[in-house]
Amino acid sequence: MTKVVLSIGSNVGDRLARLQSVVDGLGEAVRAVSPVYETAAWGGVEQGAFLNAVLIADDPDLDCHGWLRRGQQLEQEADRVRGQRWGPRTLDVDIVTCHDGDTEVRSATAELTLPHPYAHLRAFVLMPWLAAEPEATLTVADTTRPVSLWLEELDPAERAGVRRTDLALRTEIAAD
Repeated sequence: MTKVVLSIGSNVGDRLARLQSVVDGLGEAVRAVSPVYETAAWGGVEQGAFLNAVLIADDPDLDCHGWLRRGQQLEQEADRVRGQRWGPRTLDVDIVTCHDGDTEVRSATAELTLPHPYAHLRAFVLMPWLAAEPEATLTVADTTRPVSLWLEELDPAERAGVRRTDLALRTEIAAD
């Protein structure tokens, strides 16, 4: 079984519907869904605010590259255009971590870097992740620590820029 942590975001069109399309597209593989957060765009490109969430999913038939392909397929179905780096997106599906059983998968290829190399610097990933999986850990530079500690080290302004909304993603969480 491979367990994956996915960070999803949208700042173009019906943002909530775009996030919901990921939950719907993954169906019974979804194990946990965070609340929905709103966050100012990250990366210095002028654009509208993002809605962000984190999903925990698993599927015995997918390895980490399979999850990457599935995420890219969901982005394409949402008419994602890869243009400007950190620019506006109809849908962004990022793999934060992937586990094969109890083993955290590491990858450093041009196609897939795991764990996500910037996850520990992004409150819009860490805050929803903690809401979905309070005991989560993240490995950075061979150091595995609770996600809560990575979040504590971020600038308070970075954390304050991630605001929980009243919006929610609908799911039929599969039984373990």
